[in-house]
Amino acid sequence: MIAIVDLVLLALGVPLLLAAGYLLLATLLSARLRVPESLPPSRRFRFVVPAHNESAGIAETVRSLLAVDYPRELFEVVVVADNCTDDTAAQASAAGATVMVRNDVERRGKGYALDHVFSSTPPEVDAVVVIDADTLISPNLLRAFAARRDLGARAAQADYAVRNPNAGWRTRLIAIAFGSFHIVRSRARERLEVSCGLRGNGMCFSTELLREIPHRAYSVVEDVEYGVRLGEAGYRVHYADEAHVYGEMVTSAAAANTQRRRWEEGRKLLVSQHARRLLRTSFSQRSPVLFDLAMDLLVPPLSRIVVGLVLCWVIALTLHLTLGVGQVSLAAFGLALGVVAAYVLRGWMVSGTGLRGLLDLALAPVYIVWKATLRFRRPARATSEWVRTEREKPSS
Repeated sequence: MIAIVDLVLLALGVPLLLAAGYLLLATLLSARLRVPESLPPSRRFRFVVPAHNESAGIAETVRSLLAVDYPRELFEVVVVADNCTDDTAAQASAAGATVMVRNDVERRGKGYALDHVFSSTPPEVDAVVVIDADTLISPNLLRAFAARRDLGARAAQADYAVRNPNAGWRTRLIAIAFGSFHIVRSRARERLEVSCGLRGNGMCFSTELLREIPHRAYSVVEDVEYGVRLGEAGYRVHYADEAHVYGEMVTSAAAANTQRRRWEEGRKLLVSQHARRLLRTSFSQRSPVLFDLAMDLLVPPLSRIVVGLVLCWVIALTLHLTLGVGQVSLAAFGLALGVVAAYVLRGWMVSGTGLRGLLDLALAPVYIVWKATLRFRRPARATSEWVRTEREKPSS
């Protein structure tokens, strides 16, 4: 009886235990990566900034890009003012960017804006770098990407961090979540020589790659969509650990709800379209890159992992206290919760939020409940069109 109860409970929790094992591997392999040596700058880059009604902050972003530590004659800044109804184009031009104005009421959204500028990139440009319109960058960004290009990388991703972590407890928790997802996982994936994934901001693509595999990704999670296509074509995304882009995060609950629900719906669609096929193909082709991309889609959000493990642990504890069974399950789910805690703490360590961030982790249950309950609310439409999230005044 004892063995049967444990086996049934463990069987029900296998997906959660496998997810915890994935997070454990990422945590163990999350040490800082070695920075490759740089050659003298010679590659030409084009910054691409897709923007829709970003008048308030676009000039600051352009100035940050122009201040990059790279020879000025070897890069340009192009802002795509896509279906704007404000003076985004004028503000970007005044700040020193080249501006492409795009008006297409039928094809609206970041994916279409990127496709528009990618298709017109001249062949003398070695690579394009995608930067969101509310973003500041570290000065070493282009040198880091150039070093990866010198090593043969066709696609690379910089660390995507939070620009305003001290705006409140919510943004500090987001910074810790970014530390876990963007740094801890990306370092591990780079160390395993699989694709670190694309994050939508701070992405670098060689023009040769874009000619071979045109972007043509138009969903609300166009970055993940294109990353899957690259993996299926045999290319991995390299991780530039030492370079950073800092994006503005929303602080209000209403704006965060809208943004997160759109992302969740878009990602859910990609899981249904690609995850199983990627998993099957990874086994048939013996491809670690495709297997990791499948796992990246199949591993549920951290909030759902935590809620699921807690429920399983409570059930095991109840069975143990009332019937004296379920000891193995109780230990297994308790250990998995400890793994998740270590993963989150590692994310805090690399997030730079300090003691305030650690104290804010006490509010993590509120954050987890909020994220977990999003799936029970009326889903936001996973549209590819621009849905601009209201932000605070950009901060430096």
